[in-house]
Amino acid sequence: MLKTKPASRYRFRDVCHEDFPLLAQWLSEPHVARWWGEASTELGSIEEAMTSEETRPMIVELDGKPIGYLQSYDPHLEEGHPYQDQPKGTLGIDISIGIPELTDKGHGAAIIRQFTSELFADGAKRIVIDPDPENLRAIRAYEKAGFRYVDTRTSIYGPAHFMALDAPGETDLP
Repeated sequence: MLKTKPASRYRFRDVCHEDFPLLAQWLSEPHVARWWGEASTELGSIEEAMTSEETRPMIVELDGKPIGYLQSYDPHLEEGHPYQDQPKGTLGIDISIGIPELTDKGHGAAIIRQFTSELFADGAKRIVIDPDPENLRAIRAYEKAGFRYVDTRTSIYGPAHFMALDAPGETDLP
């Protein structure tokens, strides 16, 4: 008997310019603004990333409705990136749920589990994420998604609670 793969709950699509008003709104929400920079600066970075090799900015959709922002990046493609000490095949991710009413409902961990599963299926060996050490909500979500604490680092954004999740079967990674 054939087993059918369950439908994915979330859809990830590339950011387009039409998303910028919504992104600006999300970046201004207190639960997002606390952890991200000034909205206009962040929008400039997202626009830059839309044509970069190292970063892929995406919108997370639930039932066809945009609910969050997600990006993945390859630290080995960005000159001088502080995470180049990670093994080749490592990707970093960042996520924000834009709609306040959808926070604290398990979406963060579920989105990350689905997205990392897709990244591993595409060949990633390790996924890293670096929340602010004071962002306990995010840290809990990442732990629920399987991430483990590696160390505390300082990035260009300040202190980072550096976490990693290794692909199934990858046991030799530092």
